[in-house]
Amino acid sequence: MAATPGDVLIVAGLGNPGAEYELTRHNVGFLTVDALAARAGVRYWKSEAGCMVASMRMPGGREVLLAKPQDFMNTSGGPVSKLAHAHHASPAELLVVHDEVDLEAGQVRVKFGGGLNAHNGLRSMADKLGTRDFGRVRVGIGRPPGRMDVATYVLRQLKGNFADELRLSAEHAADVVEACLEHGVARAETNVR
Repeated sequence: MAATPGDVLIVAGLGNPGAEYELTRHNVGFLTVDALAARAGVRYWKSEAGCMVASMRMPGGREVLLAKPQDFMNTSGGPVSKLAHAHHASPAELLVVHDEVDLEAGQVRVKFGGGLNAHNGLRSMADKLGTRDFGRVRVGIGRPPGRMDVATYVLRQLKGNFADELRLSAEHAADVVEACLEHGVARAETNVR
């Protein structure tokens, strides 16, 4: 029997640690989690289970953990699964924010379970959690132009308007995450278009 989404206990943004990756398309998950923290007035981050973690209080007092795994994207599932285990959170109570080349830049979609779409961060997450049944907020970054390979496209540092657009995408994704936290992943999946 497939799992169904529960209340989200952990929001994990995917990205790569280090200043050289900060404003890359691959780091839109980190940027989204940072936007959520800023909105909630969260300033205290700690290292736990290989993630940078902050606690955010929801209206009504429910605690949600914000997490940025500090392994590189391809092995980010290890720290996130350790954090989930430490906090007794099932995969269905996890919401992963990641970049998505198959969505136009700026589009944001919600999905529970499903394929991994050749995304190494999602593959690592599914491998370490032992399931694909976790929530995802997919942040569109579009496909690379011309013959540019995907790795170069997602890891290139952005400047000017491109950086501004990435930050706007992260803010939009933060809106969508807030909808998931308030109304649940299943309802957000239906309503976010």
